[in-house]
Amino acid sequence: MPAKAKTLLIWIVVIFLIYAIVTSPDSAADIVTAIWEFITGAFASFGQFFANLAS
Repeated sequence: MPAKAKTLLIWIVVIFLIYAIVTSPDSAADIVTAIWEFITGAFASFGQFFANLAS
């Protein structure tokens, strides 16, 4: 992908994210919360997996 196209795509995504946050902050907060819970759950599962392997 050419560098200018990649830069343009990044700017479009950033502008869209800002627009989405400004127009619907509650939904944006719910999405961030869901992503955070998914990430923390995944790390907890990895930790449990390795703890079970060790014992």
